Amino acid sequence: MSFWENAFVQTAGYFSIVILCLVVFLAVFELVTKYRNWEQIKNGNISVAMATGGKIFGIVNVFRHSISQHDSLFTMIGWGVFGFFLLLLGYFIFEFFTPKFKIDVEIENDNRAVGFISMMISISLSYVIGASIA
Repeated sequence: MSFWENAFVQTAGYFSIVILCLVVFLAVFELVTKYRNWEQIKNGNISVAMATGGKIFGIVNVFRHSISQHDSLFTMIGWGVFGFFLLLLGYFIFEFFTPKFKIDVEIENDNRAVGFISMMISISLSYVIGASIA
């Protein structure tokens, strides 16, 4: 068995890649939202924390499925990135289907109902995306 086939080495590799992707993907979400996630969380905005937590769970859940379905690191990353873009698309669809109010404004104003729905959409979509990863 080679060094790269060791389960501990593979786990550390997957862990490292997923953390790196998570940081990059959260930075992308930071760019597309009108509020500053970490500043709002630091100030105690529960709605932003719920929405961000849902995004974190969603991204990591997609990668969980990607890891379990693929034996190649590059294939796992590819499916993870594709899944992230689908989650991002879900975010824009959520905004589009709520024309009576702006999702970002409501979350920034700590509307917990909107923050909770945003969290649940991210989590729910991650299960659908994950289940469809081939």
